[in-house]
Amino acid sequence: SVSIRVFKRPKVFCPKNKKKKNLSIAGVEKNLPTLSSSLAPTPTDSEEEDRLIEPVIQRHENAKNSKYHVALTATDAPYSQWQCRIMYYWYKKVKDMPGSDMGKFTRVLHSGTADNLMEEIPTVVVDPLPGDLDRGYIVLNRPWAFVQWLEKATIEEEYILMAEPDHIFVNPLPNLAHGNSPAGYPFFYIIPAENEKIIRKFYPEEKGPVTDIDPIGNSPVIIKKSLLEEIAPTWVNVSLRMKDDPETDKAFGWVLEMYAYAVASALHGVRHILRKDFMLQGELTYGKIGEWRFDKRSYLNGPPPRNLSLPLQEFLKIRLVKMVNEATANIPGWNTLTSGEMKNRLKIFLTVAGMDECSNSEVGNGDPLGP
Repeated sequence: SVSIRVFKRPKVFCPKNKKKKNLSIAGVEKNLPTLSSSLAPTPTDSEEEDRLIEPVIQRHENAKNSKYHVALTATDAPYSQWQCRIMYYWYKKVKDMPGSDMGKFTRVLHSGTADNLMEEIPTVVVDPLPGDLDRGYIVLNRPWAFVQWLEKATIEEEYILMAEPDHIFVNPLPNLAHGNSPAGYPFFYIIPAENEKIIRKFYPEEKGPVTDIDPIGNSPVIIKKSLLEEIAPTWVNVSLRMKDDPETDKAFGWVLEMYAYAVASALHGVRHILRKDFMLQGELTYGKIGEWRFDKRSYLNGPPPRNLSLPLQEFLKIRLVKMVNEATANIPGWNTLTSGEMKNRLKIFLTVAGMDECSNSEVGNGDPLGP
């Protein structure tokens, strides 16, 4: 059996008393900002070295205020909801473990109205992009959601982890950022240098070489709240301009919003510490028809059933399915959602200390996760 910690029902974030400006998409400039040299400095040698800082040093440097707020953007579609429920379950499990710098949690719901998870998961409701600005590309609402949330919410932590519903915490995650250098995960398919012709439409030559743009998306990223407040409006602008440009839209496809964040960060002179140990990911569609298979896209219209069967090999997949099974077995009212939307891959967060625990060499040791 598995011992489960009992948690009190969380309070819903209600930032009603905070004085705020009335936000509208018109309040975010349509043109890219002209950044002063103070916003886009030339990186120094020490700043370049920050990208390679060891995690132990980072934790020491950030010790005074190393907590980060976990924020994931989501919709009210059941496909998004069941992933959020599993993600939040594991956040609660690892939040207070040794080595964790995890602070509070917010689901930033960009559907515009409250849903049936408001009492289960701490949530702030924000508006989707007006009209048809998202062009049916749902994740284009993500940067606009962050702009609104940062304006209306009271966030105690100095740092923010931008996460997604299909992330699962395997280990307690320390703050991998280092001062004004955020931490990000390098995606092999985000290659600014191979798309220089397109990138230059949004990142002119006077801003610097295309190699100054990190091969990342906005998630997972741990970043100072003050930096994200600067970057987010530019991220909205770049995303909308990229989507409006047919050549860019065709070239970048479903990763367009990821490129937009990378470009927006570079426009503000922000470089990320690239951490391959931040996350492991892979297509969980193992095997041919008739063999073991788990694909989250098979559950667009409702949650997966409890007690999924396990694969016969590959430790990472075994661990993921066991974690999904534990969460679904302990979340009340699991089989209650009925419709959904398309997304991409399931991903697992790992810390440096947890990498060795998840090596394929452990597959042969019987049940690597215990009973």
